[in-house]
Order: sequence, then C-alpha cells, then structure tokens
Amino acid sequence: MNRGLWDRETVAALLLIAALPLALTWLVLDGPFGLLRLAVFLVTAGVWHLVWMLARAQPPSLAGALTALALAVLAPGELGPVALLLSTSFGVIVAELAFGGWGRNVLNPATVTLAFMGFGFPAAPWPDLAVQLGWASWAMLAIGLAFGVLPGPVVLGALGTLGLAALAGLPFGGAMPALCVGLALLVADPVASATTPLGRWLNGALYGGLCVLFLAFWQDAAPVQIAVSAALLASLAAPLFDEISIALWLRRRNRRHG
Repeated sequence: MNRGLWDRETVAALLLIAALPLALTWLVLDGPFGLLRLAVFLVTAGVWHLVWMLARAQPPSLAGALTALALAVLAPGELGPVALLLSTSFGVIVAELAFGGWGRNVLNPATVTLAFMGFGFPAAPWPDLAVQLGWASWAMLAIGLAFGVLPGPVVLGALGTLGLAALAGLPFGGAMPALCVGLALLVADPVASATTPLGRWLNGALYGGLCVLFLAFWQDAAPVQIAVSAALLASLAAPLFDEISIALWLRRRNRRHG
C-alpha cells in the first residue's frame, strides 16, 4: 500500500476523516461515558501497537483509532475491564499485528474482536444504535467513496441487496442503523474486503444477503449482533470471491487467446 503519497497512513488518515460524522454523532449521543469508552479502546490498541513497534520494529498505524471507534460504538455493554482488555487484545494481535500490521491483515481487527466478545460473553447485551448513527454512517460512506478509500462495489452491493429486500417487504424495524454502521465500520474495509471488481460486488452482496437471512430467521438476535456476524462471514468469504473472479478472468482469457 505505497504508491507516491498514497501510502497506508494516507489511506488510514482519510478513513478517519470520513468517520468523523459517525464519531461525532456517537459522542454527542453517548456523552462523557462514550468518550471514556472510546479512550479505553484507544489506549488498549495503542499499547499493543507500541509493543509490536518495540519488539518487531513495526510502526503503529492510525488505523488503530478506527478500530477503537468501531469497538466503542458496537461492542456489547456491561463487559468488565478484563473482558474488554482480553477481547480487544485478541482482535488487535491475532487479526492485525500478527500479520504485519494494517495493510497486510486478512480480517478486520474490530470484526474479530466483536465476534470474540459475542462468542466469549454471550450474556452481555449488544447496544441499541440510534437512528442518527445510521444517517451518520451514510455520511461516512459518502465521504469515503468521494475520497476513493472505500471500495464502491462492496458498498453498492450491500446497499443494493438490502434495498431489494426492503422493496420485497422485509420488515427491518430498527435494524437498519446497525446494518449501515456495520457496513461502514467493518465490511467496507479497503484491506480486509475483496480486491477484484467482481469479488467486491459479491462481498457486499453477501453481507447484505446474510443480514436479510439473519433478520428473517435468527430469532431474538440483536441488530448489532446480526451485523457483526454477517460482517465476519462476509470477510471470511472475501478471498474465495477473489479466487472465483480470477479464475473466471483466466478462463475468458484462455478462450480468447486459445
């Protein structure tokens, strides 16, 4: 991720700028408690980035702040300090730092952390996101697409699938803010999402399709829980979609050139 001025930290900085409407809206709604919550995740992620920098000469990344924001907004409430530290450490180390840092990771560290929280502490309640956060996530997506740092086909594929489900009469209820925030903060990751054009469309469509499937058949699941689960499965499928896209391209080229 280094092409002139477009190194990984430039992309991370633009992603943080795009996330400002979402971050400010969430801080206004949650107040001092939200600020404290964000600070806890920032410090935890920052400490592990510092440890890796000293141990492996690996520079920290501004993307850690984006991970902290996603965790502060989407993490289950009423988790004790040990659970928060353990989950965040697991996600940041296993999903990001162990692969060489942001830009080389396969899965989004916030997605892995949230999934770990859901599996490890199932009794903890997921947050109910206000509708204002849903609109703020749209602003983040629009700014990120304008900057060129968010994958457009992933976003359009997900929104198109959700839009078709809405036209078909699926009652989303109050789930749409969580699904949109999950798309903005977890799925539309320029590193962890698919990289080929077809793969990106399929990646976004899978997220939207899984959200629709879970809403229809997963009883008593919280909207944020649905968004996190769909984001994790869509991220795991991203390499497969790229392989399918490359295989189809090779097949077309072989047919054309013999």
